[in-house]
Amino acid sequence: MSPRVLCLGEILFDCLANQIGKPYEAVDSWTPYPGGAPANVACALVKLGTSAGFVGCVGLDDPGDRLVQLLEEVGVDRSGIQRHPTAPTRQVYVVRRLDGDREFAGFGDFDTREFADTGLQAQSLPENLFESADFLVTGTLEMAYPDSRRAIAKARELAQKHGVRVLIDVNWRPVFWQDVALAKQTIRESIETADFVKLSDEESQWLFETIDATRVAKHLPQVRGILVTRGSQGCSYCFGNIAGDLPAFSVEAQDTTGAGDGFSAGFVHQLCLQGLDVLNDTDTVRDIVEYASAVGALTATKPGAIASQPTAKDVDRFLTKTNSP
Repeated sequence: MSPRVLCLGEILFDCLANQIGKPYEAVDSWTPYPGGAPANVACALVKLGTSAGFVGCVGLDDPGDRLVQLLEEVGVDRSGIQRHPTAPTRQVYVVRRLDGDREFAGFGDFDTREFADTGLQAQSLPENLFESADFLVTGTLEMAYPDSRRAIAKARELAQKHGVRVLIDVNWRPVFWQDVALAKQTIRESIETADFVKLSDEESQWLFETIDATRVAKHLPQVRGILVTRGSQGCSYCFGNIAGDLPAFSVEAQDTTGAGDGFSAGFVHQLCLQGLDVLNDTDTVRDIVEYASAVGALTATKPGAIASQPTAKDVDRFLTKTNSP
């Protein structure tokens, strides 16, 4: 069965600091967890019950083999994966604050441009995957590099050709970019023609000087839906004339890595279940955003972006318990 959602971009190992609250230079040891925003979304979708495929590039090395094996075990379609013959699979080092939040601190001994994911080739994207997909989910990290930027542009062309809706999760990480000014321009241009855009509050403030989805929407008139996640402060959303704010669920966060990706997966999963027409109903839109928030919250309760992802039953139980009088 062809996947309903294609997730294009990076898959990597997040090396999480074992010493919480210490800066990068003071960390003594690290634990690697599979991650990368598009891969996180793909895995989360499959766990929720929506078929998904990952499109990206990893090295011909042991870390690459392990990541491909993980996708197979989860049930993610791997036919869009490319293998780079010489470049290594990316690892990123992540320090954690005492409140569970995290900061991407660097790439060890490598330059950010040396990893396999930067070499994703546009001409090798499998068009047949786009012919049957409903959604394309991608970020902006791979726009920092020429080859993968061209691959994203090609994927957008194929999505438009085959009527595939596009969700862009900005996922701004300065450590991936050489030129911050160019990054801002590139990201702004990329999201202007998406169907749906998800931003964190920091990204929203950086790009639009506001964390209110309704105000962001005024800058992006062609975008059908805007979602702004605010961590422990909840989220803001705007779908045309339907807009609102939701408080965050109260959970004990251990690691927020991948929580935003869980949110994106929950949102797309609900659209696959219910269709786009439901976005015209105020109550349904709120329920969909609440569901996405629940997926993100549950993902933050355990370490590791993929290992911590909930199933649909987990989310249903959580919402039932939370909403019970």
